[in-house]
Amino acid sequence: MTPPEPTGRQTAERPSITPQLTRTRVMAILRSADAYGLPAAARALAAGGVTCLEVTLTTAGALDAIACIRDELGADVSVGAGTVVTAADAHDALAAGAEFLVAPMVAPDVIRTAADRGIPFYPGAWTPTEVVTAWQCGAAAVKLFPAATGGPAHLRQLRAPLPEIPLVAVGGVDLAEAGKYRAAGAFAVGIGSPLLRGADRAPAPEELNALTARARALLESVRPDTGAEERHL
Repeated sequence: MTPPEPTGRQTAERPSITPQLTRTRVMAILRSADAYGLPAAARALAAGGVTCLEVTLTTAGALDAIACIRDELGADVSVGAGTVVTAADAHDALAAGAEFLVAPMVAPDVIRTAADRGIPFYPGAWTPTEVVTAWQCGAAAVKLFPAATGGPAHLRQLRAPLPEIPLVAVGGVDLAEAGKYRAAGAFAVGIGSPLLRGADRAPAPEELNALTARARALLESVRPDTGAEERHL
């Protein structure tokens, strides 16, 4: 089923989903009081195979961290900005080198601005109306947020009438449930504190090694079924 055409302005071409997200189906969310430990956490995540990293703008020093992680880890890792709620946020994040943008809600003008520049935007939505609005505005995929409010069952219900819209389950998703969201039809999952477990705040070697191990286990739990994914896309 193709979502109905909107009556307002259309984006000429929808940006593609971030390649690292398509490959791994995991977006790691780095949110902390400050950015001190984020580069070390990013290295540990990348070592475990998680290569799509969101740094939230609620983190002090987030823009510097985005630039630092991009410079250090290179093209194999995609670094984006989260909690992008205004056009000014988007401008600042892109200037820092963010390769994708994430928001907790639908902000049509910001989504369109990003789409017009070819930048993937993942806006947060929870209801069918919000999901379709975000998609019509040019979202690369829609972040189901907060996913835990309705759980995998809610995601499955949304997917039934809107199968062409890729949904990324974010918000209260823990490691044990990630596979359940994928089984319910989530294109990917976004996970923060259950994955990081404070490794960004106290980046001791043992904590970072444990983070790498969790990243590997998470990827295994959400590994795509190639045939099913081709049918979905």
